[in-house]
Amino acid sequence: MPDSTYRFTLGADPQAREVIQRGLQAFNIEQIGPYSYQGFELYAHDDTGQVVGGMFGYSGMGWLYIDYLWLHATQRSAGLGTHLLALAEEEARSRGCIGLFLYTYNFQAPDFYQKQGYQLMGVLEDCPPGYQRLYLKKRLAN
Repeated sequence: MPDSTYRFTLGADPQAREVIQRGLQAFNIEQIGPYSYQGFELYAHDDTGQVVGGMFGYSGMGWLYIDYLWLHATQRSAGLGTHLLALAEEEARSRGCIGLFLYTYNFQAPDFYQKQGYQLMGVLEDCPPGYQRLYLKKRLAN
């Protein structure tokens, strides 16, 4: 890097963050037109009101992203995960999304997602070291 007069800062800087976000959004809008993101949350409660599973993420740019999906140990392999994903797909359709995407780790539930029709689209090796982060997607039928 040639000599410069840049000053670099590391750490939280709300004003700088806002400049970066607005700048990238303006560039994106020039390319693809207006867009926005909308939060997504879906929870399953048992008959006592306890949360036994759920997911959250957001939708935007035509896709619904599942950031977290968790099931209580007593609910795994009982159909709740399949039902939650089906409800997420319904919500994605209602939002005009063309598909859903997520990531999981090879020690979590990649086989479960693939049984639900999700396709592997990328692998990040050694994330965390010794494991893989798997990126999956599912396009919705018209």
